Parts: sequence; structure tokens; C-alpha cells
Amino acid sequence: MKRFLLLFFITIVCANFSFAQINDAVQQYIDKYKALAINEEIRTGVPAAITLAQGILESKSGGSELAVASNNHFGIKCKTEWTGATYYHDDDAKQECFRVYPTIEDSYKDHSDFLKNRPYYTSLFDIDPTDYKAWAKGLKKAGYATEYNYAPMLIKVIEDNNLQQYTLLALEDAKNGTREDVAAINTINDNGPVIINATAASAPEKIETVKEENKTGQTETMFEPGNYPAGVFTINQAKVIYVTAGTSLFALASSNNISYSKLLDFNNLVKTDILDKDQLIFLEKKPKKSNSRDFHIVEKSETIEAIAQIEGVQLESLFEYNKMQKGLQPAIGEKVYLRPGTPGYYPKLVKNK
Repeated sequence: MKRFLLLFFITIVCANFSFAQINDAVQQYIDKYKALAINEEIRTGVPAAITLAQGILESKSGGSELAVASNNHFGIKCKTEWTGATYYHDDDAKQECFRVYPTIEDSYKDHSDFLKNRPYYTSLFDIDPTDYKAWAKGLKKAGYATEYNYAPMLIKVIEDNNLQQYTLLALEDAKNGTREDVAAINTINDNGPVIINATAASAPEKIETVKEENKTGQTETMFEPGNYPAGVFTINQAKVIYVTAGTSLFALASSNNISYSKLLDFNNLVKTDILDKDQLIFLEKKPKKSNSRDFHIVEKSETIEAIAQIEGVQLESLFEYNKMQKGLQPAIGEKVYLRPGTPGYYPKLVKNK
């Protein structure tokens, strides 16, 4: 009996020691990579809690053969588009091809981009980033992993280790612009905090305009690209911000307490996150007509979509006022009417630029 109790005691002690080791490894992993997960949420919108939980599971807290040999912490396979180094490893099948990364940071970035850019994960970004349960279930449904209980496993890791706090930290950092390692600055004004790309700090403080008299004697204000103030200002009485390429729409929406879907709608944008060019982004719905001008003279390379942003008028209204069909553009030098009415004149149109 004493021998049995001794063996039982030894078994319990060993089990507890092993469990403690696992917990230590998980905590060390979190401490080491939480900053990467937070940065990736700010950059792409993938919740930090989800990123960390997937990293913990997929890489066995950084200790799996795949993670050690290839810096691949998320089990991402080669796919047809991969042109980097490869590592062959038994997974769902024998000797499957996995991506190799120069650094673990590259693995984290590729994981975020993988989710952002593959169409079957698109719906995930309609989910509130704080809803980790819906994100976990969405990943499973989209086919990220074959384990039948993948979603419950992710949820358990998040809840056991309070990973949700890192998602919330990322949202707060995006709102306040406090992280030095994120290429963003914070502008405080009456409208609250706004996150814009760091290069916008060089924007002039005042709006520079070029004014000219049109044929009716009306003064027109022609906005030159880049000549906008930092932070929130108004065009046609609607709040707007001038942002530079590399800005995250997700972070911009979060920092201004606007839903991501509404931000897209206000600006007639397709579902995207990282902007590839400098542009005006409205933070509220544009008016249906201009409150100060009758028309806009089309300049070189200006599209009807760009004019809607420059003048702060809803795109659908411009199509209506100018008898335009979608897919066509006004020619250079033509007038685009910004108010309803029957001017008896409509712009000459060209095919989509």
C-alpha cells in the first residue's frame, strides 16, 4: 500500500512539474512575442489575441520542429505563390512543403498578410476584433486548420492566458498613438485622437489653395494633392483627414470610433486595409451636394471618384447631377456639377481612366 501511495505521489508530482513547464513555456512565448502581435493588429487588423493563440498552438510555444527549423510559427504551407525557401515536414500528409522565414518577425508579418490577402478569410475582418470566439470559429470554418476542435483550443488558450488584453492594448495604442515602433503619429484636436501615417507630419499646417475665376466669375478653389493640414479638418462641412500610403484603415476607423464598414462606405472603397496611395478619407458621410460651389473643373488625371473626395460630395449624387453612367469619366477641362438642377450642359465623357 505504501509503495502504491509513493508511486501515486511521484506520478502527481511529475504531472504537475510537466504542467508547470508547459505553462512557463507559454508565458515565455507570450512575453517574447506579444509586441509583434500587437504591432500586427495595428498594421493589419488581425487581433493580437488570435495571433498569439495561433502561434502558441501551431509552434508549440516556439518549440516545434517546424518553428525551430524554419521560423514558421503558424504552420503556413508553401502554396503556389510562395517563392522563398522551403522546408518539408510531415503534417496532414507526408513531407508537405512549408514556408521558411529569415526571422520570426517575418513569420508574424506573413501570417497577418496571409489572412488579409486570401479571399476565404475576408469575412473575418467584418468581425469585431474583440470577439475572439467569432474569430476562432471563423478561422476553423475558413479551413485554417484540420483539427475538429481547433476553435475551442484557440479560445481556451486565449482565456487561460488572458490574451484578450493584448487585443485591447493594440486598439488603445492605435487610438492613442503611443507605440514608438508603429509608424504612426497622434494628432489631438476637438474631434479626439486620430492616427495617421508618420510621414503626414510633414504636411503643411494650412491648406494651400490656387484660386481662379471661371467664366461666370465664380471663384473656384483647386486643391493640390498633399496640401492639407495634419489631423481632422472639414471639406463641405464633413470631417475628413488626409492620409499617406501605408495607413491602416482599420486603425484609422478604430481611433475615430467608426466601424470599418462605414469608413469604407463613406469613401466608396472596396474592402481593403493598408492604403497604397496618399488620399483624403472622410470620417463621416459626405453631403449630397456642395454647400458653396456649383461645379468643379476637371484637371488631368482626376476621376469622378477623386472629385467626390476633393469636393466632399457623395459619388452617387455626382453621377445623378451629371447624367453619368458608372464606368465613364469626365474629360479634362469639363465641368462636373456639384448641385442638383438642369444646367442644360453635361460633361463630355470618356471611358474609365
